[in-house]
Amino acid sequence: MKVAVVGTGYVGLVTGTCLAETGNHVICVDIDAKKVEKMKNGQVPIYEPGLELLFERNIAQGRLSFTTDLKSAVDECQYIFLALPTPPGEDGSADLSYILGVANELGKIISDYKVIIDKSTVPVGTAEKVQSAIAANTNCEFDVVSNPEFLREGFAVDDFMKPDRVVVGLSSDKAKRHMDELYKPFVRQGNPIIYMDEKSAELTKYAANSFLATKITFMNEIANICEKVGANVDQVRMGMGSDTRIGKRFLFPGIGYGGSCFPKDVQALVKSSNEVDYNFEILDAVMEVNQTQKTKLFPRLKSFFNDDLKGKKIAIWGLAFKPNTDDIREAPALYNIDLLLEAGARITAFDPEAMENVKELYQDKITYASNQYEATEDCDALLICTEWQVFRTPDFNLLASKINSKAVFDGRNLYNKEDMTDRGFKYFSIGR
Repeated sequence: MKVAVVGTGYVGLVTGTCLAETGNHVICVDIDAKKVEKMKNGQVPIYEPGLELLFERNIAQGRLSFTTDLKSAVDECQYIFLALPTPPGEDGSADLSYILGVANELGKIISDYKVIIDKSTVPVGTAEKVQSAIAANTNCEFDVVSNPEFLREGFAVDDFMKPDRVVVGLSSDKAKRHMDELYKPFVRQGNPIIYMDEKSAELTKYAANSFLATKITFMNEIANICEKVGANVDQVRMGMGSDTRIGKRFLFPGIGYGGSCFPKDVQALVKSSNEVDYNFEILDAVMEVNQTQKTKLFPRLKSFFNDDLKGKKIAIWGLAFKPNTDDIREAPALYNIDLLLEAGARITAFDPEAMENVKELYQDKITYASNQYEATEDCDALLICTEWQVFRTPDFNLLASKINSKAVFDGRNLYNKEDMTDRGFKYFSIGR
């Protein structure tokens, strides 16, 4: 099958590469000529474990190509994926200008039957808008399908190649036959393709992400109560997670969620709810709590130094919003960096993948270390913001020799509290 993927951001590039891996011929389209040229030369523009190998292999075998020419790609392909950004506006609504702009162009281009597949996360009713935008410029037959992505950064290749489920919203039997054929290689183990109407598919993505964000936030609230009453959130988490109705995942407390999905999708669902005169009170609380949680450790760190951080050197481990990605969108580390700089602290940071992205934001306002121990050299305290595996079992003796105060502020509960105390650290974590 021949597939065009419009947009080579995180979702588009993973989608195109994985579809090529199952034998399809995929053309990825982007308006950024420099980015397209780099991809043609084998450079992967994002960090995602496992992607580079598939990317290089499918380019070498002629199944994956890149262009800035939308018309040439559409003329050649029957499946057209829209994997375009839907950034939040000031009011929280999803910006559909990129998607509807391409939809208008598609109407002028298509000359035979196409399946237009919306892979972006979009509000309820977007499929209808895409349908109308295309139909306004063509008499050709086409179908619009809502096919939301459920890709976890850091695990996206596995999530696409072996999905828990594939959600497809459509209203055409012809489109259904095409989608069955396209996704057949990915569900051979029996995981379902769940067909529904377009609006339900669009809402499913928002509902899933908002529920997970709520679960994380609830656990953070429990952690905050644990600190008040003297309980241990690790033990509470195990007691809760063993209940099969609740499950073990997304119950780890910390300094809040970030990234490109949860914050944007929760905000967009609240906005969509307001537009139909419904007050989604739970999600209002989720957003408020999460915003506060991101800087949960800052007051403790400031208090540790008698409310005077001026000139103090603070080491930060972890800048990405989660491990196994270079994505810093809405990362808790950034909120803490802003507060530390405002307080006059000096910052040396290390992250295995995200430092180049942070440099674009902060330039020389902070210092960047070549490894985690260099970051802690002669520092006054360590703040951990991201739970990268490399941080889980450090050389504690070496660490203790580098931190002047032996103070560790752990926003991801990586270490055992009693063990850290026995090692001589002044250890601050979440909910313990």
